[in-house]
Amino acid sequence: MSLTLRKRRVVIEVPATWMGRVKARAVQTGQRVTPMADQARMMADQAKVMADQARTTAAQRIEDARYWAAPVLEDAAHRVEDQLAPKVSSMLTAAAEKIDPTPARSRRWPIMVLITGLAVGAMGYMAYRRNAQQWTEQMKDSASDASRWVSEKADRTAQTAENAASTISEKASDVSEKADEAAHKTQ
Repeated sequence: MSLTLRKRRVVIEVPATWMGRVKARAVQTGQRVTPMADQARMMADQAKVMADQARTTAAQRIEDARYWAAPVLEDAAHRVEDQLAPKVSSMLTAAAEKIDPTPARSRRWPIMVLITGLAVGAMGYMAYRRNAQQWTEQMKDSASDASRWVSEKADRTAQTAENAASTISEKASDVSEKADEAAHKTQ
């Protein structure tokens, strides 16, 4: 084998017409741009993958932010409702009372109605509890009366049965004696 290298010869064809030259130039440009287009396509694919990853990451971060923000917003709402709103409300009420041209109405009657209602409710509750206690005691008494009545009835029935048994026993002995006397007489 020979160690000499052959030089390649590059053949350059020069087109004869202007249209041929434009065509040749477009082919050369296309050959030069093709690797760049392939590289741009690969970069576009990579950009698409990165965009998908960015979308997924952004969605996760947004969800994490929502998990964090929801209790914070709820806590803020409760603070506004519990602390700020009453102060603003009382301030606005005081301002309205200061600028109101009509005379102030007495607010005692709603309070009196509320206190009366509470008193009536308390008395009703007390009466209910007392009646419930009385009913319980009455039921206990009724139950003990019923058990006493049943035991007395059972005692009376037992006594009656005993009396009947003794009466029958006496009659049976009388009949037996009479039968014995009749048997002695016939002998």
